[in-house]
Amino acid sequence: MLVDIVLDAMGSDKAPEPELRGAILACRNYPVRIHLVGPEEKIRPALDAHLNGEHLPIEVVHASEWISMEDKAAQAVRSKKDSSMRVGLKLVREGKARGFVTAGNTGAAMASAKMVLGALKGVDRPALATILPTSSGTPCLLLDVGANVDCDPENLCQFAVMGQIYSRNVLGIAKPRVGLLSIGEEDSKGNALSKETLPLLRELKSINFVGNVEGRDLFGSHVDVVVCDGFVGNVAIKTIEGVARMISDELKKSLKVTITSQVGALLSRRAYKNFKRRLDYSEYGGAPLLGVQGACIIGHGSSNERAIMNAVRVAVQFAQADVTHAIEHALEPQS
Repeated sequence: MLVDIVLDAMGSDKAPEPELRGAILACRNYPVRIHLVGPEEKIRPALDAHLNGEHLPIEVVHASEWISMEDKAAQAVRSKKDSSMRVGLKLVREGKARGFVTAGNTGAAMASAKMVLGALKGVDRPALATILPTSSGTPCLLLDVGANVDCDPENLCQFAVMGQIYSRNVLGIAKPRVGLLSIGEEDSKGNALSKETLPLLRELKSINFVGNVEGRDLFGSHVDVVVCDGFVGNVAIKTIEGVARMISDELKKSLKVTITSQVGALLSRRAYKNFKRRLDYSEYGGAPLLGVQGACIIGHGSSNERAIMNAVRVAVQFAQADVTHAIEHALEPQS
């Protein structure tokens, strides 16, 4: 049975080309029906040209407006009532699709999802999560990375529960280890928020909490889910992106200078490609917004067709694993 997923055709920096190519790749590789949302007069001719007669389960849904990266998120969400984001999210709300994918304006996507889909029962604030590569090869989930700049201890506890469910149900880690991001492993380390949160996380019987973890532990092998407020998480993820880009560029320069033989150059190119693939955001498929009514995956603005395809894959996995109901059940207020 095909899983219906909505794809914002006007989200990425180079829209709609990456979205069209990504939708086609997704339909060729996964059991999915794509609902491409955007201005039909622009999307349909381009899609037909790419398909070149091939029949794939892709439908075009008209939306007269779209939100650009330059738009102010709050203002655009209010004023552009027929945007591709809002139209697409309405399809999920109405039960016509099980997930939504966009590589558009992150702030607008989060605000639109909260407004159109609404938060799950028991969730005070939805959180944006991202997947990090680790030395062990298993992914580490970091949340929140920007949805909530200011948080209280209860928010972080909810993030921990949601992160553990996503790690288990989608990433396939049987018993995810959950850590609290701080400036030291000792209980006495941290700011007021982390110190107040630590005992509450220890009291949660539903999670496998391992205590405080430091920034260097994000890429290690002894933690699977790391929680923090959105301010710290956003600074962390952007720092990581910058360092990864610098290392990749410097490694490439060094290889060009030091490798002379043809065999050495070939082996080094293979090693470099493998290294770069492990750090490539396009392989991880975007960031899930956890805690809203439905699968909502937000990709990078510079997403290529492979990143779009993988974002669709994540949305399908999210829907099939029933993450939404699992979170709602875990955080259901006790009577």
